[in-house]
Amino acid sequence: MTTAVTIPKAGGNGGRSAVAAAGRSVTKSYGAGETRVVALDAVDVDIMRGRFTAIMGPSGSGKSTLMHCLAGLDTVTEGRIWVGESEITGMKDKKLTQLRRDKIGFIFQSFNLLPTLNAAENITLPMDIAGRKVDREWFDRVVETVGLAGRLKHRPTQLSGGQQQRVAVARALAARPEIIFGDEPTGNLDSRAGAEVLGFLRRSVDELGQTIVMVTHDPVAASYADRVLYLADGRIVDEMANPTAESVLERMKSFDGRGRTS
Repeated sequence: MTTAVTIPKAGGNGGRSAVAAAGRSVTKSYGAGETRVVALDAVDVDIMRGRFTAIMGPSGSGKSTLMHCLAGLDTVTEGRIWVGESEITGMKDKKLTQLRRDKIGFIFQSFNLLPTLNAAENITLPMDIAGRKVDREWFDRVVETVGLAGRLKHRPTQLSGGQQQRVAVARALAARPEIIFGDEPTGNLDSRAGAEVLGFLRRSVDELGQTIVMVTHDPVAASYADRVLYLADGRIVDEMANPTAESVLERMKSFDGRGRTS
C-alpha cells in the first residue's frame, strides 16, 4: 500500500500513482559569478511508471546530469526531486543510499563491476547486500536473454567489454527495482547484442511493468522507448511519443553544434 504524495503538477493530468520519479524547478549549477555554469535550468519533469523514457540532446545539454539528479547520484542546486512517494532532496545520506539500493537499478557505460567477483556474483550483488532472496527463475531468464549462460563463472577480466556490459544490464534487471536508470546502456555492444538487450528492456516494460530511463545519443536505441525527452542548454525543449529511429534522427538534426534548437 502506498501513501499519497503531493507532487506539484508540471502540466498534463497523470495521476500521482502513475509517476515513478519527478523533478520540479530542478537547477544544477557549478561555480559562481562570471564562472557559473548552469547544467540544468529550472527543469520540470515526470517519469511515468511502467514506461520506457529516453533522454537525448547534444553533448553538454544536461541529459546525464538530469539522470544523475533524478537517481539521487548528484545533488541539485535548487528544486525538488521525488522517487516514487519519497522526496530525495535533502534526504540524509544513509536513507538515500538505502533507497537507491532497494528501489533503483543502474546501468552505466563503465560497467562498475567488482573484479574479485564472477559474473553471477556481480549480478546478484545488490540483492545480496540487501539481504533479498534471488528469484532463480527470473535470474535464469535474464542471464539467457543477455547471452551470459556460459560466462557466469568468469570474472570481469575474463570477459570482453560487451560481455561486461551484459553483466551490468543483468545486474540491474535481476533485482526488479522500481526504476532503472541507464547511461548509454548499449554503448559498448555491437548492433546485434545491443538490439537483444534493448529488446529485453522493452519487454521488461511491456510484460513486467518495469520503469526505465535511458540516456542515449543513438536514434535506434531511442526508438525502443515510449517517449523521448530532448534537452538543450539545460532545458527540456521538446518531447516525442512513440518514436521511430527516423523521426528521432530528423529531430536531432535540428540541434546545431552549440546545443541549441534551430
